[in-house]
Amino acid sequence: MKAFEYTRAADPAAAVAGFRPGDMYLGGGTNLVDLMRLGVAEPERLVDVSRLPLDRVEAAGDGLRVGAAVRNSDLGTHPLVLARYPMLARAVLSGASGQIRNLATVGGNLLQRTRCPYFQDVSKPCNKRRPGSGCPAVPGDHSHLAVLGHSEACVATHPSDMAVALAALDARVHVTGPAGSRVLPMPGLHRLPGDEPERDTVLEPGELITAVELPPPPPGRSAYLKVRERASFAFALVSVAAALDVGADGTVTGVRLALGGVAHAPWRAARAEAALLGAPAGEESYARAAEAELDQARPLPRNAYKVPMARNVIVRALKELTP
Repeated sequence: MKAFEYTRAADPAAAVAGFRPGDMYLGGGTNLVDLMRLGVAEPERLVDVSRLPLDRVEAAGDGLRVGAAVRNSDLGTHPLVLARYPMLARAVLSGASGQIRNLATVGGNLLQRTRCPYFQDVSKPCNKRRPGSGCPAVPGDHSHLAVLGHSEACVATHPSDMAVALAALDARVHVTGPAGSRVLPMPGLHRLPGDEPERDTVLEPGELITAVELPPPPPGRSAYLKVRERASFAFALVSVAAALDVGADGTVTGVRLALGGVAHAPWRAARAEAALLGAPAGEESYARAAEAELDQARPLPRNAYKVPMARNVIVRALKELTP
């Protein structure tokens, strides 16, 4: 591991004002420290923001405001989250292990680097680490990687379960930086790789996430389903955050769908949502909507299984929510 300086910020304004080229913000460190050990991340200085006064979950009208320093375990078990946003609680608690959730922060969870074995192996080329060096995952091991929104430059996937639920909930991410404060939508914080795969998000240098704002919960019922290779501490092969509202006549009056494990960013399934609104609530409609979304998938030879898997998980999640 490369030597680095360390400092602890007293407040968000001080963290941003003191940020300089080569710095990285440190939350729980559950992703960043691993990348430093691997030689993938080599900050000149770590600015510790884990103890900033951003560790509260508070009601905000009919919604919720979550500080960026809230620990994942605290978010997933908070009474307001359990009561109003069960989809989010389930997503948070399905991520990583209990020990990691006790340390990881909300802001840090959103800023996890996308996952790919070649990105984490500094002996291999990788456009995310060294732009222009190539993407060996395309001809190589891409079995766990993206089937939606990827490019020739990168087929990595975003690992956060929480981010998938936040994308389905239309959350807003508050950030502050050298140019001032702004609010970013979910989805919208994360970006698809295009020809700049080294950029996972739209954040500018020095910008710091301070809070996540949740609007009022969507009507109806919600769920989060995750398919993975083992029962715990595994990233999603495919996950679905779903909310469904069915009218008295049996038609879909409201729906939210977001997918994880399939793209470089949490994937809002807008085509599926559009296909379902006004349709009869039932397996046939759910399958048609899933197929409408997945028609745009571009699987690689070793991850084509993700397309039928995503279809089945979407249908299963919606069936579970059907009255």
